[in-house]
Amino acid sequence: MLENSVLEKAYRWIRPVIKKISAYHVADASGLIKLDAMENPYHLSDELIARLQKKLAAADLNRYPDPSAAHLRDRLRDVMDVPESRSIVLGNGSDELIQMLAMAVADHDTDQNSGNKVCLMSFDPGFVMYKLIADFVGIEYVGVSLREDFSLDMDATRQVIKTHQPAIIFIAYPNNPSANCYDENDIEEIISMSPGIVVLDEAYHPFAQTSFMNKLIEYDNLLVMRTVSKMGLAGLRLGLLCGHPDIINEIDKIRLPYNINVLTQITAELVLENVGELDRQAKLIRDEREVLIEKMRGINALQVFPSQANFILFRVLEKNANDVFESIKQSGVLIKNMKADTGLLKNCLRVTVGTPDENKAFVDAIELAINNE
Repeated sequence: MLENSVLEKAYRWIRPVIKKISAYHVADASGLIKLDAMENPYHLSDELIARLQKKLAAADLNRYPDPSAAHLRDRLRDVMDVPESRSIVLGNGSDELIQMLAMAVADHDTDQNSGNKVCLMSFDPGFVMYKLIADFVGIEYVGVSLREDFSLDMDATRQVIKTHQPAIIFIAYPNNPSANCYDENDIEEIISMSPGIVVLDEAYHPFAQTSFMNKLIEYDNLLVMRTVSKMGLAGLRLGLLCGHPDIINEIDKIRLPYNINVLTQITAELVLENVGELDRQAKLIRDEREVLIEKMRGINALQVFPSQANFILFRVLEKNANDVFESIKQSGVLIKNMKADTGLLKNCLRVTVGTPDENKAFVDAIELAINNE
């Protein structure tokens, strides 16, 4: 009884909104071809790994890392073409940067100027962490539904911005899970009409090859977020946020000390000095994406959506997507089940572009799943 009483007293302090949230689920991929998480399927070259091992062996693990990761920031500025007049803050993955942004605006219930509840805005269906993190920090999330073709509904967008006056608008470019880039003119209109910060999340830039990075000098309220995860370094958990120094300096105050560890700094610096290797891998993935899309469009029972990312969203037309997902998994391939019975993602699945052999295994698996009675 005492234990239960003590537990009950402690547990009651957990915020109700936290108790209601479902934890972010990562599927177990043991023994499966992993095509569910938009990872680069290629390893670093043996020569680069050997050089990396030598550097890591000499790392001062007994010392704290450079708190500002200055050398790494300089390397990222060069590789990502960040304008010299704009600043950079690093995060332990893009997720930490999204959380830092949300925390920066979450210390009051309402906007003193408009009287509105402080909120984050994005577009649905979109990256789940925008809403999840808004819930974490206790501020409202407003999602604007996309059109049937996953393009922006600008009439609805204008109305939501006018009504809610969002503190931050997140725009995934390309979007996840639909894999498309929105119209540039629409995005610029959103930036211009926004009463607060607009964040262009360019996680899939290596595959879209279009960017708003050069627009940073035109719009002081624009921030561009990137990651090295999709480039082939997902295990490092390294993201960067770029924008006007006055905004970035405030976000940097929220960053926990030493958030970019020694091993990440050493690894990222060396690999980015040899970024051509990652660029060649991205080119392979872009080429293979087009091959995979063509093969999937040859399967009549699928609706395959265009992709400017390293993954492909598709709808199962004649069967239940849950059954098709399980059949593909039984064939040894793990993809992403969107688990939607209604809405824009109804009966949809998502597959990461892998190596040619991995993609062939997926195509064989989905043909078997579709043709099985």
